Amino acid sequence: MKYDVILIGSGFGALTAAALLVKQGLQVCVLEQAKYPGGCSSSFKRKGYWFETGATTLVGLDEHMPLRYLLEETGIQLPLRKLETPMQVHLQDGQLLTRYTQLDAWIQEAERVFGKENQRPFWVHCYKISREVWRTSLEQRSFPISNFQDLLQSVRHARLHQLQLVPGAFRTMRDVLKKYGLLENRLFVDFVNEQLLITAQNHLEEVNELFGATALCYTLYGNYYVEGGLINLVRPIEAYLREHGSTIRYRHSVKEVIPTGGGYEVLSSGGTYQSRFIISGIPLNDTLNMFQDDQVRARLQRYTFPSELLNGAFTMGLVVRDLPPPQVLHHQVHVPEGLPSTGSKSFFVSFSHPDDHLRAPKGETVVAISTHVPDPVQSYIADKQPLEEAILEVMERRGLLCKEKIVYRDSATPGAWIFWTQRAYGMVGGYPQYCHVKPWQMKDARLDHKGAYICGDTVYPGQGIVGTCLSGIIAVQKLMQDHL
Repeated sequence: MKYDVILIGSGFGALTAAALLVKQGLQVCVLEQAKYPGGCSSSFKRKGYWFETGATTLVGLDEHMPLRYLLEETGIQLPLRKLETPMQVHLQDGQLLTRYTQLDAWIQEAERVFGKENQRPFWVHCYKISREVWRTSLEQRSFPISNFQDLLQSVRHARLHQLQLVPGAFRTMRDVLKKYGLLENRLFVDFVNEQLLITAQNHLEEVNELFGATALCYTLYGNYYVEGGLINLVRPIEAYLREHGSTIRYRHSVKEVIPTGGGYEVLSSGGTYQSRFIISGIPLNDTLNMFQDDQVRARLQRYTFPSELLNGAFTMGLVVRDLPPPQVLHHQVHVPEGLPSTGSKSFFVSFSHPDDHLRAPKGETVVAISTHVPDPVQSYIADKQPLEEAILEVMERRGLLCKEKIVYRDSATPGAWIFWTQRAYGMVGGYPQYCHVKPWQMKDARLDHKGAYICGDTVYPGQGIVGTCLSGIIAVQKLMQDHL
């Protein structure tokens, strides 16, 4: 059967694109190498418990944000629980910092912990920038520009408020902290660096103001918990595709994409498929290997990042019995001495909601723990136990759990990520932000400027579920603009 569009992978960017395409009446097929949809925005079942595959936090439903746009366009309903408090941060000096959703409450908390000097103007500035970034991102869906039609569309959708964002592409977050006299506040600098690492995948010297302000302010928007795990974020989209006559084929790992006179032939482990167009929802590094055309490969090669510029992850899943119901589900824990093997200065912890008995029976809690592994190819973790024990010791010391109450635990290195996701190097979190790569220099959605496109966390803006959702919206915009 020949489809209108084949999507490679079922990450959230690809599922976003698929849903918007079927709404336009196109026949869509998604080829996914795993047995569950969602890629790194999903869940997997083990020993009767549901563990998150990668991401554990969800934003994007506020005004001018991509997930809200997707749901309004399709009418898809999600089983969401809004979090009253998005996160707490356990700082290196032992203080507990609460990241409130309300801007004024958050500023008061930041002033309490870091001192009053310039906290208010800094956060008011960052919040204003973050709102404009999201607003502009949906207005400028032809960005980054890669042909004359993109330029025309960008001019057509240009608005005066967008101009204030331009200088932020040339400033780093280090410049912003310097402007507000905050670089000498060591505790605050460490906090900012570890918070940036969660969403922008890098530190303040490299992250530009636009992405940095957006990364730092994601707790100031609606944060949500998905009942039953993130698998239930993507299942409704899967159902929407099936209801509209399209399908997801699991256990289909794509090996090669071959251009034909009327479109593309896609060779997978489950068979060969034809389509007019393709959208790759997997990382650039993996997408590159599917094309044998030298011109396409040369064009893509200059956008790919090697392992030394990327992050892998060490992850650990726990089941804990008789844990007091956590008031806050998400925690970042700073470790100033660094963790064994990785050297990471923090790790992230997410608890299942105490009323969510789909993920674990009553009286038990599923816990997801992750920390960055820089340059995963060179950071081989031969023995996981010292790293596991170091994390658990810190968590127990911070009052987050009692080790004696753990009834199940399992952990994974970047090597396991390669096995599970087939992502190059076991990369997680997408491409980090680097100051030498300006927003307009990032890879746009076109792969070969014919009928092949890409979305996901290695193309603009590609940070977190909300970013990959936007990347899917942009891929569809460009495909429709070019051909339909």
